[in-house]
Amino acid sequence: MSRTLPTPAAPAQDETRGVLAIRPFRKLWNSMVFSSLGDWLGLLATTALAQQLSGGNYATANYAIAGVFIARLLPAVFLGPIAGVIADRFDRRKLMVVCDILRTGLYISIPIAHNYFWLYTATILVECVTLFWSPAKEASVPNLVPREKLESANQVSLLAAYGTAPIAALLFTFLSLFTSAFVAVIPGFSATAVDVALYVNAASFAFAAFTIFNLHEIPKGAAAKKSSDSGIAKSLIEGWKSVSGSKIIRGLVVGMVGAFVAAGAVIGLARTFVGDLGGGEAAYGILFGAVFSGLAAGIAFGPKFFAQFSRRRLFGASLTIAGFFLVLLAAIPNLVLAVFIVVVLGAFSGISWVTGFTMLGMEVADEVRGRTFAFVQSLIRVVLVGVLAIAPLIAAAVGQHTFKFQNTQVSYNGASVTILIAGLIATFIGAVSYHQMKDRPNVSLWSDIANAIKGELGSITGAPTKGIFIVFEGGEGTGKSTQSKLLKAWLEQEGETVVLSREPGGSDLGVEIRKILLSHSTGDISPRAEALLYAADRAHHVFSVIRPALAAGEVVISDRYFDSSIAYQGAGRVLEPGEVARISRWATESLFPTLTIVIDLPAEIGLGRLKSKDRLESQPLAFHERVRQEFLQISLLDPERYIIIDGNQSIDEIHTDIIKRVSEIAGLKRNAREDKGALLLRPIRAVEKAVRSTAKKKVAPKK
Repeated sequence: MSRTLPTPAAPAQDETRGVLAIRPFRKLWNSMVFSSLGDWLGLLATTALAQQLSGGNYATANYAIAGVFIARLLPAVFLGPIAGVIADRFDRRKLMVVCDILRTGLYISIPIAHNYFWLYTATILVECVTLFWSPAKEASVPNLVPREKLESANQVSLLAAYGTAPIAALLFTFLSLFTSAFVAVIPGFSATAVDVALYVNAASFAFAAFTIFNLHEIPKGAAAKKSSDSGIAKSLIEGWKSVSGSKIIRGLVVGMVGAFVAAGAVIGLARTFVGDLGGGEAAYGILFGAVFSGLAAGIAFGPKFFAQFSRRRLFGASLTIAGFFLVLLAAIPNLVLAVFIVVVLGAFSGISWVTGFTMLGMEVADEVRGRTFAFVQSLIRVVLVGVLAIAPLIAAAVGQHTFKFQNTQVSYNGASVTILIAGLIATFIGAVSYHQMKDRPNVSLWSDIANAIKGELGSITGAPTKGIFIVFEGGEGTGKSTQSKLLKAWLEQEGETVVLSREPGGSDLGVEIRKILLSHSTGDISPRAEALLYAADRAHHVFSVIRPALAAGEVVISDRYFDSSIAYQGAGRVLEPGEVARISRWATESLFPTLTIVIDLPAEIGLGRLKSKDRLESQPLAFHERVRQEFLQISLLDPERYIIIDGNQSIDEIHTDIIKRVSEIAGLKRNAREDKGALLLRPIRAVEKAVRSTAKKKVAPKK
């Protein structure tokens, strides 16, 4: 099981301002802003030019526009793995200046040549040059900012790369509307809006070249060797091996592939789709800007707005909703409505995108994270190229059709039909991904939405931890304490540093609270007061014992945690389990265990093992049966984080089942030394024998 770690917090605003206050980085960032703006403008212009050169032929226009995107992607597929290695052999500053000058010249040449051959040739050459520019820029950034501000530098770099797309769309729309006026006013000036856009793009790269030429702070030394010196096929094979064993990662990769299948169809057919709806270059620019405005909004605000939802659920649900709006876009042939639809479509696509890449970082073990990202990126490139090649074939095969219904006339052309198919595929894959990854199979999404509105749906992940947190839960007399000590001894023999604790009473304060809660002399305590006392003990336990140990990278084993409060005070005392859970989440700052082991035993059998009973153990049998059923219900909500062990087995059999499950946890030292298959076959009897004698001396029979 992969450990679920939370998303790192975004850099604070003062950190972001601080990194832009560094003059060398600010100059590099300014050049990135202008070149990214020009690049998006160039994308709009080249696709529009491809459509113009088609001469009005529907099939030719689809092929031509798809050809532009394929030309932009192919160099990255074949040259990308080695471009970074080659770029390391040159002076970074000079290399970046030369690349920007070459891109300036290539974009100027496109409107001058004004033909398909040079449009595709220049596009491929521009992308080849960019593949050398990008690693030189990435290698230069760490040398321009302090290490502690590198995250902020990456954040504003992404803002420069993607935040300029809507601005480029507005600029393209402006040029489309007013270029004819400029031509009429300026004597001797003759150009189309596409030509002007390409010249502006070229000027942005010229500005970037001038800026970087004067940026002498960029070091001349070569960057460290990149890890991407293997071919795309090898990246795909190694990446698939690293993710195929995890159901979560498989669902994530399938979902991301589905997302880019839909994205490829939309990107390749957007210009034709706008033309089918009666729009020109200005409408294309508006629709393009609407998509990226929605995308930016989804990336910026989606994770915060849906912070209480499980990321695993959010990814598939967002992709499904985006697919639905894509179907809606194809089904409603109205340009004005299309603009509003693509904003929502872009927003949910942005949520799905940022959630997916965040989950890759959280769910994948550190030692295979690089190859997993390489696999996903390579797969996305292959998928995009394939879809961009196939989508226009489908659109061209469908052609243009007009249907008349009495006095109504509706046109459905190949672009709309292909986008409709892509939307259905995205919806289907989103649903499959959702069901593959959803972490609470017995709880509906609508229930989560209702609980989130009421503020009762806690975040699945809390603050980051380095260590591993294992909890034993169950009713009375199930053997939790015995098994927790056996597990501690086994993990220590495997080289782990283990902290064994309990609730209540895992801290000095907790010892005093335990006396109040379990002593018969206390008498009856209000169920709500009892729940609050357990929460107080737990809050201090997490603060003083659990988090410090996890921060040190240790394994923490706790005999009981917040599920006991949900079961005992929620179900046993007949309080509202959701309210008790919310109190515990607040007390622990949403610190969830890596694994919860529930030892299940009929209440009558467990109570029969006790030689003496404290205040809670003395409750009626019906109380303890409600507790047992609640533990089983909780375990069913998240089968990946819980394991139910049959308490009727022998101590040896229970211990064997436990270590088999614990051995699957990512991050254990033993996993770095042995593969899983060899681990499960390893004899454990010697370990059990060594620790059982110690456990018998120290562990009370009832536990």
